Amino acid sequence: MNTIFGVDIGGSGIKGAPVDLDRGDLADERHKVLTPHPSTATAVIDKVREVTDHFGGPGGPVGVTFPGVVTHGTIRTAANVHKSWIGVNAEQLLGERLQCPVTVLNDADAAGIAEMAFGAGRGRGGVVMMLTFGTGIGSALFTDGQLVPNTELGHLELHGRDAESHASAKAREDADLSWKDWAHRVQKYLAHVEMLFSPELFIIGGGVSRKAEKFLDDIHDIRAEIVPAALQNNAGIVGAAMAAASRHT
Repeated sequence: MNTIFGVDIGGSGIKGAPVDLDRGDLADERHKVLTPHPSTATAVIDKVREVTDHFGGPGGPVGVTFPGVVTHGTIRTAANVHKSWIGVNAEQLLGERLQCPVTVLNDADAAGIAEMAFGAGRGRGGVVMMLTFGTGIGSALFTDGQLVPNTELGHLELHGRDAESHASAKAREDADLSWKDWAHRVQKYLAHVEMLFSPELFIIGGGVSRKAEKFLDDIHDIRAEIVPAALQNNAGIVGAAMAAASRHT
């Protein structure tokens, strides 16, 4: 089995597992821990180590997602974790802590990479937009299968504030919205993104992808096809492992 370890760092949880790269799926049941608060680099990296230690160590290169802009392994933005991450060479620090080569990339980009290779975007050309709804809203933009990295469209302005503060899964929970009412917010956000990028396909990821039947039918007046992520909330782990494999093997 061709496996590489993937870790997905989120604003509320950190999860990881070895990934079967031939199947594009987890090779073992994922292990999840809560994101520490404050979510400083040192505290989060300790939790990443806890996740890999659960499986006896990574056993080779590791791919790690981060909820923000990542360029050449360095963190540029950190909307949903501690601001002390900004400017940190995450690949270097994680590599030292895990004692292996580490590849770090934006979390939604990782999820999109997995969905385009093994999931809902497989074989799709044109403009495809992956959107992950969780603590914030992540985005991954593809043109004919090629990723445009670090789009971070959850921070588009909607109703005078970041879109993710209005339409993320956390916003639904914080406001105690019904799925139908939340779908109305998501529809407005999708319409704004569609106006800017004219995608042919929206892939809806994050934890809400497991509950697509509760809200997708209440999203209307969007020209693009809208589908849930096939890999659901494991897409980030799979995409992280794929990124590490392409770089280190």
